[in-house]
Amino acid sequence: MIKKAALLIGTVSILSLAACQSMEHGTGQKASATLDSRSGSNTKGTVNFVWQGHDVLVTGNFSGLKPNAEQGFHVHEKGDCSSPDATSAGGHFNPDTKSHGMPGSGSSHAGDMPNIKSDANGNAVYSAKLSGFTVNNGPTGILGRSVVVHRDPDDYKSQPAGNSGPRIACGLIK
Repeated sequence: MIKKAALLIGTVSILSLAACQSMEHGTGQKASATLDSRSGSNTKGTVNFVWQGHDVLVTGNFSGLKPNAEQGFHVHEKGDCSSPDATSAGGHFNPDTKSHGMPGSGSSHAGDMPNIKSDANGNAVYSAKLSGFTVNNGPTGILGRSVVVHRDPDDYKSQPAGNSGPRIACGLIK
C-alpha cells in the first residue's frame, strides 16, 4: 500500500513538472489578430499564431491585396493600430536588436516574416513556421503587439524595414 502511494505521488509529481515546463516554454499557446484596412487600402485579414515546440506556426487569410503580388508582413513592436497609416504600431519587433533580414537566416528581426503572396483576385492564404518569438507576454513574446501588412514586398535587405512601403492593414495580437 505504501509503495503504491509513493508510486502515485511520484507519478503526479512528474506530470506536474512536465506541465509546468510546457507552460514555461509556451506549448499549446495561441494568439490571433484581426487586421483592418489602413492608408486608404481595402486590405483585411485574420492571422493565427500557434506555439509548436520551438517554433510558431503563423497562418492567415487576407483580402483586398494587389492581385498577383507580394506584400511585406511583420510583427511590429507596439500594439497600437490607431493611426490612419498604422505608424502608431512602431517599428518591427526586434528584442535582440538584430538587423532586418530574411526570416530564418539567423540575422533578422524577430518580427520579420515571409512575404504574403496574393492570387489574381487579391486574396491570400498564408502559412509559415517561424522562430525568434514566442506566443506570450515575455521579452520575446508577441501578445499585445501588432501585425502589419505592407503595400510592397519586403526585399529582406534594406534597413531597417525591407523597403516594403506603407502599412495597408494592421491588427492587435491577442
